[in-house]
Amino acid sequence: MKLKTKCVKLVYPMNNDDAIKNFIDGKVGIFPTDTAYGIGCRIDAVAAVERIYKIRNRPEEKALLVLVSSVKMAKQYVEISHEVEENLIDRYWPGGLTIILTCKKEKIPSVVRANGLTLAVRWPDHKELCKIIEAVGVPIVAPSANFSGGETPLDLSEVDKALIDSVDFSISGVCTIRGVSTIIDTTVTPWKIIREGVVEIINY
Repeated sequence: MKLKTKCVKLVYPMNNDDAIKNFIDGKVGIFPTDTAYGIGCRIDAVAAVERIYKIRNRPEEKALLVLVSSVKMAKQYVEISHEVEENLIDRYWPGGLTIILTCKKEKIPSVVRANGLTLAVRWPDHKELCKIIEAVGVPIVAPSANFSGGETPLDLSEVDKALIDSVDFSISGVCTIRGVSTIIDTTVTPWKIIREGVVEIINY
């Protein structure tokens, strides 16, 4: 009689090349950012992005946040005005500020932007994660590692085991800021703070 073997999900340290390869190959993983733990994949892996919506029970009309490793990478996907760069990016990036910007529609799968014309982007203040994103070569989709409406995890031990069992791999590490990012929409006039978080925006 064949014994059933338990499937053990791989947990990598931040600097592991296999973790990077998994992202490059379009797999879904759980990982630390500067603010909280995220669940994600490369921005252009459409099937993986669709999996994330299903895993998290996230409504398809809600667009996803993406992480970049530099302003240069962000500019490949969104329109950044001088005003946004001077008043927000230069002051708060890298860090806990997510900025909603007009996107370059042809560069971003519709499932990521929920068929909209904007994209929520952040450059995290997390050197190891930025090295991973840079190695992958494209932004990483990164909603928080919870089921829709659940508590935001700040440590891998706080991530629901059922969520971990639903992904391909996890990365262990430290969330250095610990909290949710602040979100500001710059596609409206005046700019509007959508969510208060770890960054306090002054005189915007």
